[in-house]
Amino acid sequence: MSDFIQTSAARALENAVQDHFIAAETPWSGIVRKGQIIRIEDSYGQQAIDTLFYRADDFSERYSNQDTMRMQGGAYVGIGTKIISSEGNVMLTMTADSCGRHDTSAGACSCESNTVRFGHGTKYLHACRDNFILEVSKHGMSKRDIVPNINFFMNVPIKPNGEMTIVDGISAAGDYVELLAEMDVLCVISNCPQINNPCNGFDPTPVRVLIWDGED
Repeated sequence: MSDFIQTSAARALENAVQDHFIAAETPWSGIVRKGQIIRIEDSYGQQAIDTLFYRADDFSERYSNQDTMRMQGGAYVGIGTKIISSEGNVMLTMTADSCGRHDTSAGACSCESNTVRFGHGTKYLHACRDNFILEVSKHGMSKRDIVPNINFFMNVPIKPNGEMTIVDGISAAGDYVELLAEMDVLCVISNCPQINNPCNGFDPTPVRVLIWDGED
């Protein structure tokens, strides 16, 4: 796996057709065409990157965490995972992963959930749900279109009894995932602003997104 990741890294930096910097705590969105590869990079380490995918020509078809977990028979996203849509179609396939732990069960933080977990004094703090609402609105969608997401680089151990908790992230600076688009998709990212739990090392940092064509 390490040889593949090293080769992939060199190819991406040389041939990327898009290179986006996402500042700490902010959202981003962009189209990834069928056959293109998107890399999501945790530039500084221990940064949760909340991510959603929508079919580019029909936003009513979107990422389904239930179907993705059911299809692969596992609770985490990793190399070989097929990202499955609400219609049962393959949206993307994860082809590289230098970290090894990505959650798709804990969902996105919200001002409301933050008050439950950390006290009412935190309600004013920005949250991933706010980021998602702001970003999907640019594409004519609303909060009703936000579904359970992937949390790239977020470490959420699940116990045999089903209990789960968010603990320190294991990603290092420069860790990344790469996904091959199996259809044209809209990728929506919230670079998580959470400062009250260890998913960001209590210090949100910038991330990077690169996109390149599959044929070099």
